[in-house]
Amino acid sequence: MGNPLLDISAVVDDDFLQKYDIKLNNAILAEDKHLPMYEEMTSKSNVEYIAGGATQNLIKVAQWMLQIPGATSFIGCIGKDKFGEEMKKDSKNAGVNVQYYEDESTPTGTCAVCVAGGERSLVANLSAANSYKFEHLRKPENWALGASPAFPFLVCIFFEKAKYFYIAGFFLTVSPDSIQLVAEHAAANNKVFTMNLSAPFICEFFKDAQEKVLPYMDYVFGNETEARTFSKVHGWETDDVEEIALKISQWPKASGTYKRITVITQGADPVVVAEDGKVKKFPVILLPKENLLTQPEKEMHLLEDLCHSWFKGSPLMSV
Repeated sequence: MGNPLLDISAVVDDDFLQKYDIKLNNAILAEDKHLPMYEEMTSKSNVEYIAGGATQNLIKVAQWMLQIPGATSFIGCIGKDKFGEEMKKDSKNAGVNVQYYEDESTPTGTCAVCVAGGERSLVANLSAANSYKFEHLRKPENWALGASPAFPFLVCIFFEKAKYFYIAGFFLTVSPDSIQLVAEHAAANNKVFTMNLSAPFICEFFKDAQEKVLPYMDYVFGNETEARTFSKVHGWETDDVEEIALKISQWPKASGTYKRITVITQGADPVVVAEDGKVKKFPVILLPKENLLTQPEKEMHLLEDLCHSWFKGSPLMSV
């Protein structure tokens, strides 16, 4: 469950970049001046449409690993428009069971991927992705009778079948009640529930919502900046990433089925993993400059490796 964005990717020229004041090797949120660019990009002969957004990308990778149609599901909000139709088509072609809430009043969230000279720039317009409604989880066609300690009358079909749940922290800004519903279901049914810290502003300005769901997290992901912000807002008075990772892993849990594992990336520095009162560090393999990834891409690949480990039944320390 997360924020779906349709990636609109096309090769553009310098005139296009100057027209919309876009700098290469950058990622920004769209302003009013950027809004016409999405329609203009659709007219380019080399345009590609890809169902994206960090959480949906991860689910598509998990689906590719499993090679079983419909083995994964994704829930989020799109608009009832042509971009929404492209989103549904691409996701279904990837084999993902998508259950989008369609908002008729807001356009589908998009991300312009402007490619020039082997470099790219991202301009995201969240739009409908910000409009997901908790009530969508309660729609009769999405639910079935079941027996669950957390939900004595209703159990979502997709949640009932799922064994692992992943939600990005960004979704705390959209529908924290939906996250709480999934988290409580996972705890009541001995399933794995995972989230990431996503961004410093999530830790700072959505502290209460994050704290409410943290006891249900079996895995917590983040980077060093997010971890230090988390420490600061909780008054821990330490910038030591290993100590912070350990403290997060020891935060009280709602269920004793799994011990919490905290994974903190640090760019080119070793990845910090806190588990069962111990901290381990894993070195990062340095890549040539032309193959370097952005921080979000690094975290995404780490999550992909973890998914692969789960599917094989391997312990985390072998990832």
